[in-house]
Amino acid sequence: MHILVTVNAAWNIVNFRRALIEHLIQSGHSVTVLAPPDDSVEQIRALGCRFLPLGMSAEGMNPMGGLKMIMVFRKLFRREKPDIVLSYTIKNNIFGAIAARHCGVPFVPNVTGLGTAFLSGSLLEKVAERLYRHAFSALPTVFFQNRDDRELFVQRGLIRKSQAELLPGSGIDLQRFTAAPYPADTDAPVFLMIARLLRDKGAMEYVEAARLLRQSHPGARFQMLGPVGAENRTAIGQDTVDGWVNEGIIEYLGTTSDVRPFIAAAHCVVLPSYREGAPRTLIEAAAMARPLIATDVPGCREVVEAGQTGLLCDVRSGSSLARVCKLFLDMPHAEQAAMGQAGRAKMTAEYDQSLVISAYCEVIKRVSHAADFS
Repeated sequence: MHILVTVNAAWNIVNFRRALIEHLIQSGHSVTVLAPPDDSVEQIRALGCRFLPLGMSAEGMNPMGGLKMIMVFRKLFRREKPDIVLSYTIKNNIFGAIAARHCGVPFVPNVTGLGTAFLSGSLLEKVAERLYRHAFSALPTVFFQNRDDRELFVQRGLIRKSQAELLPGSGIDLQRFTAAPYPADTDAPVFLMIARLLRDKGAMEYVEAARLLRQSHPGARFQMLGPVGAENRTAIGQDTVDGWVNEGIIEYLGTTSDVRPFIAAAHCVVLPSYREGAPRTLIEAAAMARPLIATDVPGCREVVEAGQTGLLCDVRSGSSLARVCKLFLDMPHAEQAAMGQAGRAKMTAEYDQSLVISAYCEVIKRVSHAADFS
């Protein structure tokens, strides 16, 4: 089959979808990736894919921009004639689904998160709901990465319950992300936040918690790893990050193509996000046997088993995060390490990437079977 995969950034394919793409190609399918280009394009081509550039902005939900995106998708789908489209991220899911219906192309979206539209409580949220309801109404399958998002879509009538299927995020390669020895109790405790530096990821609360905690634990280290100035309305600028570093509160580690050495060096991985789909950084850290601290919100609380594999704090509260970080520091070293081992066991049982690949193969099989009898 000719399978077209679309997402809002090429790097998303390399970071999160590589195993699925490799499996599809090894199974004899032809794969085309449709995404805004970046420096990951050559890596995508090296996987054996065709790459098509997609012009789009990740920001905003302007109606005129939406109509333009539908026309772009429709033109490309008619030209490329894919047998099925696999889609990720908000705009690709919504506008791609509408275009695919016009073209009669099977379309399978993956709701990887709800974004700022579902955090705003404003007119934008109502617009997003109406678009989802229109775009997804006729689709046989909609993948979700956590139960909260799935139930929200069903309860608000955006989809029918029979359409929804649950995945363990994008899965994790347990051979690549292996359990790492826990740092010694003689080392200064290291907290690590891995994320795009956005307000919606809880970056401000992380810094506030660091200021508060270092008053009683001056040796604690707070690190941030991830890109600054992302294309997002809640992005944090380089000047702000430089100020935190100069203040001596934060160690900014920049960006990396391999997070494993940084996770291995940390005692605890933290994500104070306002809402997630299935947070990849927490999954990777748990797979490497690191305890987690995250907010008690959709996505995070599915990955973190409170009291067993990590701890949960209140959302949008630096003081709550500081209290939970102190609870963690007050735990015996052996208990911290055991919490990390419990996280590794959870990832092995529930988040193996083979589960995600199998679910997609089943959907593709159903589409192929339907085409044979059409």
